[in-house]
This record gives sequence, structure tokens and C-alpha cells, in this order.
Amino acid sequence: MSSSNKPHYDADPNKVYYDEGSNRWTFKPRGFSIIWGNDKRYWNLPDQSSSDETPAELVQVCWLELTGTTKDPLKEGRYKIKFEVSKKNDAFGWNGCPVFMMAKLGKKGRYRWSKVDLSDVSTVKKLVTSDFVIDVSKGTDDNKLYFGLYEVWTGKWKGGLQIHQAIVEEEKT
Repeated sequence: MSSSNKPHYDADPNKVYYDEGSNRWTFKPRGFSIIWGNDKRYWNLPDQSSSDETPAELVQVCWLELTGTTKDPLKEGRYKIKFEVSKKNDAFGWNGCPVFMMAKLGKKGRYRWSKVDLSDVSTVKKLVTSDFVIDVSKGTDDNKLYFGLYEVWTGKWKGGLQIHQAIVEEEKT
């Protein structure tokens, strides 16, 4: 199967940025793996030549699965995950739609999750933050972070969501 026929878009590692000074990861739209992302009926992704500021736009899906993985292990610390999102004027299907932000440390880690309400997101960019913290301590073997936004349970069609970026940053105490 050619890559253009795959139902999902594989993340471009060049669209994931790490700032060592602030210990912060930034995932731009093409830095995510997106189920059905290669199908224009479901997603409009920025093309390779687009600015990193062009959002990924969810046209319509009943299976939302957008995931990211850090290229390198996280350093010791406590991390929060934030998605910067907005909705188009014609967005639909988000009221009463349970969307979950999930994350785990390492391939064999256990997922932590929180329900996020996207019904109040407007055309203005909004940061949606996890209720949980990812705690990376000394002695952890696999410190790569696996995280995402999911709504795969209701079978309800939804659309009009724009994903601008995700940020994984150390909580400063």
C-alpha cells in the first residue's frame, strides 16, 4: 500500500521542536500521527511548504485519534500537556462528546487520562490542559512520552476542530 493510501498520517519528526533552555516540546500539526489524516474527506492537513502556524483541520470523523511522541526521552521533572485548539464557525458534534487527553511514559507505561470539554471552544485559540501531571523520576527506564486526543467511543460525527499545536512542558515549581 502506498503511503498516500494509508488511512492515517504518520508524524513528521521535523515538526516536533525541543527547546532545551525551557525543557519544552512543541508539536506542530504535521508532528502528529492522525488516524484518517491522509484522507481529505476527514482532515485538511497543512502541506509540507505551509507555515508551522497553519492548523490541522478536522473536516469530519467519528473516530478522533491524534497522537504525538517525543523524539527523545523526557528529562527528570513533572510535565503538563496542553493542546492549542480552535473551532471553525461551522463546527459540529462537540456538545456532549467526551474527548480524552491521554498520556503514558514509555511504550509499556500505563495511560493517565483526563476528560476535556471541547464544546466551549470558539474560533479564538484556546489552550486545553491535562488534569494530570507526568512525573519523570530517576531510575525510569523508558522516558519517551506518548500522548494524544481521543474520541473513539461514541460513533458520533464531529467536525470543525482546528489543532494549532501541542506543548509538553515541565511544570516550574
